[in-house]
Amino acid sequence: MFPPLTPEMTWHCEQVVTAVREGIGAGNGWLAFDDYLRIVQYAPGLGYYSAGSEKFGAAGDFVTAPEISDLFGRCTARQCAQVLQQCGGDVLELGAGSGALAASVLKCLQELECLPEHYDILEVSADLRARQRQRLDGLPGLLRQRIRWLDALPSQPMTGVMLANEVADALPFKRFVVDGDERLERGVSLSPSGRLMQSDRAVDASLRRELERIASGLPEGWPTQFCSEVCPMIEPWIAALSEALARGAMLLVDYGCSRREYYHPQRSQGTLRCHFRHRAHEDALLYPGLQDISAWVEFTRVAEAASDANLQVSGYCTQTAFLLANGIEQDLAAVTQPLEHARLAGQARLLLLPGEMGETFKVMALTRAFDEPLRGFAYQDLRGSL
Repeated sequence: MFPPLTPEMTWHCEQVVTAVREGIGAGNGWLAFDDYLRIVQYAPGLGYYSAGSEKFGAAGDFVTAPEISDLFGRCTARQCAQVLQQCGGDVLELGAGSGALAASVLKCLQELECLPEHYDILEVSADLRARQRQRLDGLPGLLRQRIRWLDALPSQPMTGVMLANEVADALPFKRFVVDGDERLERGVSLSPSGRLMQSDRAVDASLRRELERIASGLPEGWPTQFCSEVCPMIEPWIAALSEALARGAMLLVDYGCSRREYYHPQRSQGTLRCHFRHRAHEDALLYPGLQDISAWVEFTRVAEAASDANLQVSGYCTQTAFLLANGIEQDLAAVTQPLEHARLAGQARLLLLPGEMGETFKVMALTRAFDEPLRGFAYQDLRGSL
């Protein structure tokens, strides 16, 4: 099912497993799933996002919308332009991946004569930062000179636009199990032979309160048999972004849904997804440090966190509706060369169709001191579902 590991990959995986075993030992034989993710995804020099393996595109593990087509970046740029035209300032992209979104957004903003003062990139991975530099160094000087890499969110609140494409899904999250009246937290321990294994224990008081709070908003509470995820990192993440924004908008793009959809009885095994060499599966213990592990975003929680941080939820819609409202059809119509039009049409289908990314991915806009209706949400308003 999976391609074989190279000797270098096997060695790296062994180093990550050693770090996980140490974490299990420090936790008296058990490691919470979110702490497991902090090791296998983010540990310096070891974690998936901090080590040097190829992650994006054909040679990596998955493909994001900016890698599929520049059409995505052009539509995103038009939404950025509306905000920049009213309040000026900068664009800040969180976790810029391969740099594809930055390149296409800047090119389109130049066409629109609406370039930001700076295009800042907050990237925690030194490896990804190097890959971004390599890609973006090829931009024309007028664009390249606006790009800056940051080590942390701005200390002085910014004006402009924040972009986060497939960032929230990678925040460390907890897993839980409902088994009748029992509430269990899923984690990782060691088998008698020393292998990593899935292991559950009774939830602590904090997680129990959290599960009770969620259940109070569900039509029928928890099903008798259920496994899913919860991400307590959402609140501090949104709060930190809020502190860094004086005026403007945040655009969050990710696969996810409202709370009622997220915890629907039919989604009884949760939303966890792993990606290794373009193969999606659900074994989070496979190849630690070599695969991407994520979960869908529960956008009701994002909206609540935004409200607590004094941000306004100014839009929430499917990726399809956002791209249509921002001119993807006009971009296609402008291409008259048959082969090029066919190529772009194929890319657009991947971005728009329900069976692909179009309905699974949502776009949420959070704003401060920006009252103008956002053009990207003119076709659909799903805020009532939150």
